[in-house]
Amino acid sequence: MIITQKYFLHFPVCETNTPIVYKLVKDFDLEVNIFRARVTSEGEGYLVLDVKGEAGSITKAMEYIASFGVTISSVKKGVVRDENLCNHCGNCISHCKVGALHIGDMKTRKVVFDDKLCIACGKCVDNCPMKACSTVF
Repeated sequence: MIITQKYFLHFPVCETNTPIVYKLVKDFDLEVNIFRARVTSEGEGYLVLDVKGEAGSITKAMEYIASFGVTISSVKKGVVRDENLCNHCGNCISHCKVGALHIGDMKTRKVVFDDKLCIACGKCVDNCPMKACSTVF
């Protein structure tokens, strides 16, 4: 059965040069969609990605990645939105190309966040004047 899983990976300093994504595609026959990647000035790596393929292949691939000391978290959200900070100005909506942020009810004009659509691009984080949006890294 083909499934898609979203993962958040944290790479220790010593593994940021290992071609792990290449191995996922080549050795485990998986489709990989990278939503966000970052290497810090200290050399740690962070990656948010979707992995699509046979469930058993994904399990084996995650075991392979974990063998390098990579911390793996199954994430539902790449972006976290603090409702208490949001003033529903709507500035984030024009920057959210996938529609994860949108007006839910035209009468109230309240901004709604659908984390299932979010690809963690970070555009809302960069453009929210109230700092209501943040990323997991």
